[in-house]
Amino acid sequence: MGKENFVDHVSIYVYAGRGGDGVVHFHRDKFTIAGGPDGGTGGRGGHVVLRGDRNLWTLLPLRYRKHIRAPHGQPGGAAERTGKQGADVILDVPVGVTVKDADTGETLGEILQHGQTLIVAHGGKGGRGNAAFKSPTNRTPHEAEKGQPGEERHLILELKTLADVGLVGFPNAGKSTLLSRLSAARPRIADYPFTTLTPQLGVVAVDPERSFVMADIPGLIEGAHQGRGLGHRFLRHIERNPVLLFLISVENLDDIEPRYEALKKELAAYQPELLDRPRLIALTKADLLDAEMQQELKKELHLPDPYLLISSVTGQGITELKERLWRLIESARREKTHP
Repeated sequence: MGKENFVDHVSIYVYAGRGGDGVVHFHRDKFTIAGGPDGGTGGRGGHVVLRGDRNLWTLLPLRYRKHIRAPHGQPGGAAERTGKQGADVILDVPVGVTVKDADTGETLGEILQHGQTLIVAHGGKGGRGNAAFKSPTNRTPHEAEKGQPGEERHLILELKTLADVGLVGFPNAGKSTLLSRLSAARPRIADYPFTTLTPQLGVVAVDPERSFVMADIPGLIEGAHQGRGLGHRFLRHIERNPVLLFLISVENLDDIEPRYEALKKELAAYQPELLDRPRLIALTKADLLDAEMQQELKKELHLPDPYLLISSVTGQGITELKERLWRLIESARREKTHP
């Protein structure tokens, strides 16, 4: 997906429809000269609704649709007829969207499933007609209510990638290459930093019966939690991933442990809970080391978490990587079901 088409943050204004007015009316026909009150209630104003669509991957359509208005409800009619309801405006958005009120900062909800709906602006209630006010002591009411205004909101929509495994690594750590090796995804790959500027998703098949979704997310840099580089854009997407795979290249052997600590530091500074998630370290580009160097590395390396050596070029460690990630995913799912 091109960076010019991928939009993961938009600001929009939504206006629900006003409710229709109730009416004052008295029954009249050729057999009735002075009938009772029969003014109907106005129709509800239209809602503004978000709906999840798994076939969408960007908020781009809403970037150019800043003001969204739902129709008003129609007035009530004679014979206690309720006015026509204003049609709801339904906005299809990608699965993984969080909705916030821009004025209060309140989170209004999240769209996490295909077909899920969320009303972000409620239409106004229709006003009651005079038929609703008749009573034994008021047989000819001449009053009716105005329809209520619909909600108006300034919203912030943020898209956070939904995947089982999120790849965490500094630029050029081999994330895009690994994703292309494990799945049918074809992210752009080159020998320079920030190859990945937008999230890439791939389905990884462990075997014919088991698979999971992996996300290659824009590369992290030190200071990202302060907004440096791709900053919060990277960190926002990784919030959704229940399992984290840290990728560190073996190109500089003395830098492996410091880089891992730096990656953890950035995640903790943004959201400490991210480090409570199951994680695995993959030391990438193992094809650069011969067998003897790999054995020496294992003896000298003192990482605090489980790791394995992999090569997306030769396939070393790839099968074991998929199995270990699958076990972590299953463990995370069980914990979510039975906390």
